[in-house]
Amino acid sequence: MNGNRNLTDYERKILANVDKYGCHVTYVFDNGDDPDFSYSTGFTRTLNQGEVIVFGLPREVMHSMVNRTMEQCLGGLILNDFVQISGLLEGFDVIARTVLPQRIERQFFNSAMWFHRREFASELTVAYQLVWPSAVNGLFPWDESCPKTVIDLQPPLYKPEVVH
Repeated sequence: MNGNRNLTDYERKILANVDKYGCHVTYVFDNGDDPDFSYSTGFTRTLNQGEVIVFGLPREVMHSMVNRTMEQCLGGLILNDFVQISGLLEGFDVIARTVLPQRIERQFFNSAMWFHRREFASELTVAYQLVWPSAVNGLFPWDESCPKTVIDLQPPLYKPEVVH
């Protein structure tokens, strides 16, 4: 595109990573009161699915979770609310939750929003939060008796009420 010369080095890196690997993973730390998190950029183009975000784990683990989710989607996984995903965390499944449209905001999806506007000339409207359970009892933040530390590390960008 002829607009590439007006891009920052970081924006060029995002585009190069999406072209080469299918997505770019952004790690955000020291984000005020929110725990550290990682999110994808490029799922919308590579997979025709929403971007993903994960909170509260070590950087390498979150980065791996995003990349493994992309690999599974390339293999046929369709992201949706409450989709259970195996193979992202050793010994535990992760559950994808649909991010509320009003929570797809710059503080959480800045690069993904920029990329989506650039690629599709529209706003990013679909994303999923990869939610992990407590290693102690396997409970998710919406489950009764889930440890407060697990809840605090994963601010819900999804509708927190659960109807099973």
